[in-house]
Amino acid sequence: MAGRQVQRTVQASTLRHRVGLHMRNCPTILKTELLAESSHFQIEALHLQFSNGQRRIYERLRGTGYRSVMLVAMPDPEHVLMVREYAVGVEGTILGLPKGGAEADESYLQAAQRELCEEVGLRAARLTELGELTLAPGHLCHRYRVVLAQDLSPCALDGDEPEPLECIKVPLAQIPERVASGELHEARAIAALFMAMGACGSGLDPR
Repeated sequence: MAGRQVQRTVQASTLRHRVGLHMRNCPTILKTELLAESSHFQIEALHLQFSNGQRRIYERLRGTGYRSVMLVAMPDPEHVLMVREYAVGVEGTILGLPKGGAEADESYLQAAQRELCEEVGLRAARLTELGELTLAPGHLCHRYRVVLAQDLSPCALDGDEPEPLECIKVPLAQIPERVASGELHEARAIAALFMAMGACGSGLDPR
């Protein structure tokens, strides 16, 4: 009994510690320096002061655009459309979802419709925003808005890809297997797929 009480006390202390982490104020940005810049990225150094007085210098990668979308396109309740494309970061072809940046004059849903036409050759009669994902937030400023695309029909629109993407129809039931095998390892795509499956199971009927 005493052992269980100690365990409960430790668990409660750990929970209070974790809650406290969420409640802390953000550090004060004392100065921001531009270290390097390319046509697509900026590397910045942020001089920070934390609430306990500690000072640190953190570096981050800032992109030229921050508004991006990732699409979970479902032609029917049991399948999702995925794409294979070259990813220079890992120097290989990966399995992922249609995605792209939003133009300055586009809403997220408008950008999602355009990217769907450009990359998959389809348009959606129904588009639903599911939420937002960050990408390596400790170092990057980038955010993706996840959009569920349903009621699909053909659409032709030229995109900016150097070569046509391979589009494949994947059963939703195979997603865990493809993740486990390592074929699907793009973290944003995995998170977006589970967001879509959760939404469809909680009232957003994909039919």
